[in-house]
Amino acid sequence: MTSTDDSRPVTLSEVWSYLKRCWPFYRPQIKHLLAFISLTIFSGVLVLGSMVLVEDLVYNKLLQGEKLQSLQASMFFLNDSFVSNGGENEELLSLSERDTLRDRMIIGGGFWVIIVYGSIVFGTYYMIWIFQRVNQQLRVEMLSRAEHLSLRYHSSSRTGDLIYRVYQDSATITNVLQWCVMTPLRVVGWIFFASLVLLFFSPWFGLIIFVISILMFLVSKKFVPIIREKARLSRELNSALTSRIQENLAASRVVKANSAEEEMMRRFSHDSKHALNAAFEMRLYISIYLLISLLLSIGGFIVAEYFMATWSIIEKSTYLGGVVAFVGFAAWNLGAFRAASAQGEELAAQVWEASYLISIVQDLVMGLRRAFYILDIEPEIKEKINPKVFPKTIQKVSFESVAFSYEKDHSVLTDINLEAELGTITAIVGGTGSGKSTLLALLLRLYDPDRGTVLINGTDIKDFSTSDLRSNVSIALQQNILFAKSVKENIAYGIESTTEAEIIDASKIACADDFINDMPLNYETELGERGGKLSTGQRQRLSIARALLKNTPILILDEPTASLDAETEKRVMSNIAKWGRNRIIFIITHRLSTIKSADRIAVLDSGEIKEFGSHQDLMTLKGDYAEFVKSETGDE
Repeated sequence: MTSTDDSRPVTLSEVWSYLKRCWPFYRPQIKHLLAFISLTIFSGVLVLGSMVLVEDLVYNKLLQGEKLQSLQASMFFLNDSFVSNGGENEELLSLSERDTLRDRMIIGGGFWVIIVYGSIVFGTYYMIWIFQRVNQQLRVEMLSRAEHLSLRYHSSSRTGDLIYRVYQDSATITNVLQWCVMTPLRVVGWIFFASLVLLFFSPWFGLIIFVISILMFLVSKKFVPIIREKARLSRELNSALTSRIQENLAASRVVKANSAEEEMMRRFSHDSKHALNAAFEMRLYISIYLLISLLLSIGGFIVAEYFMATWSIIEKSTYLGGVVAFVGFAAWNLGAFRAASAQGEELAAQVWEASYLISIVQDLVMGLRRAFYILDIEPEIKEKINPKVFPKTIQKVSFESVAFSYEKDHSVLTDINLEAELGTITAIVGGTGSGKSTLLALLLRLYDPDRGTVLINGTDIKDFSTSDLRSNVSIALQQNILFAKSVKENIAYGIESTTEAEIIDASKIACADDFINDMPLNYETELGERGGKLSTGQRQRLSIARALLKNTPILILDEPTASLDAETEKRVMSNIAKWGRNRIIFIITHRLSTIKSADRIAVLDSGEIKEFGSHQDLMTLKGDYAEFVKSETGDE
């Protein structure tokens, strides 16, 4: 869900503002867009011109034998004997002349069909190609912005909602180009042309058009706000449905382990039904709106056609006969009736399409609001314009009076003071929810502290670029995130250049080399979705190997040995201690054997460091840490 007011009316100024915001995404395709617009105009001119021309040629010239206008004869390369001299008792075309005209029209029509339909088919393909390139750029921009938002945003948002915005809402940028630019130009052009032709025939048609316009305005005022609200609700509920699917699939093991398939399906069915109902209601109101628009436009056309038929019977002069004389409509006749009737039909159709266009725009703007909402979020982590150069050698990491909270009035860290020096391993110990992972997330600038500073060699980490900072800090996460790639690609994930020997060395330190070599293709073995083919302990060791391969001066291990047996844990921690002699290592852990291997232990409780020192120092204090050790060892 967004924090913006999506219920506000869609105005022309808002549509215009979105078009301007979309321009940077259109700009790279400007040459293709201009070529496509030119092709569309060319096709439109051919269709519009031929519609008026063919009516007169078929019904007046070919069937009734009336002679052609000079322009018409020139188009078919006919001599002056086919051209009307304007006389009252002018001879009709002979049968042979009609045959010649027919043959020329068939040949010309064949060329016209090839050119017009060829341009339409090519134009359709060209349009899709252009629009997909525009959509691709917006999707990449949205995902890039989402990746740069802090974890504070992601922790309060649903992954499925972001997926729906990036995949579905982003597509509105291509539809906006079509439905807010190309189609309106075509519809307005058709309406203007058809109205102009009808006004040439009679000003009474203008009165009919005016009355229908007033009625359409009143109907739109009633239905458009309802359609807009239904469109908003439909997108939000479909986004929620996407989130439900993502969450169900991500938790498939938990669902199966707890025999919760029926509950999962009940919740999914509930969300799916609501999403379906919302989409159905939106389309229902659109259908009612379009039906009323159709009835009004067809009603106006029927009234207009009554007058057309009457005037054709009495052969009344057209209102601006001289203007339309180039196609033989100085007075009402069969050709004039059919030409005017065709424009009336087209005008009624375009009024209906204008109503459809207004309906579609309501949904498109809802999608654009959701898509640009992601781009409008200001990243919490601000980069310095001129960041300092990251030190080549790191001697010390410090937390000074650091406080942090995810929400107001709910502090996670209150007053943290901690220092870690080169060549040391610092264990962070504390109960669940004490802020251990949050503390070290501040070192990576996944969040910024609300108060206090995090320093490297005495320099605030905010003074460094985040890319430099994070390239010098590696982390093995508690979640052990793996991808559907090979073992080698998973270990080297996020590292631009590395050798196979370096991957193997990191795997050996993490004690992962043995089980990797037992796999069918060793380091080339595909792991499957989220590393589902591996045990939890194996996934944990690959996660450690990935962090080690980065070869950074600062290493963070979040519960690195939680799923390892005692023997493997001992080997891994021994290897990491040797590897980290010239590095600074932080370990978040609950396992006493891992804690004991640390040089310094920080006991975190209620957002503060209550105790700090070596294992022996803290045992001497006989405080919280000593009680923790006793509970772990069973000593009284």
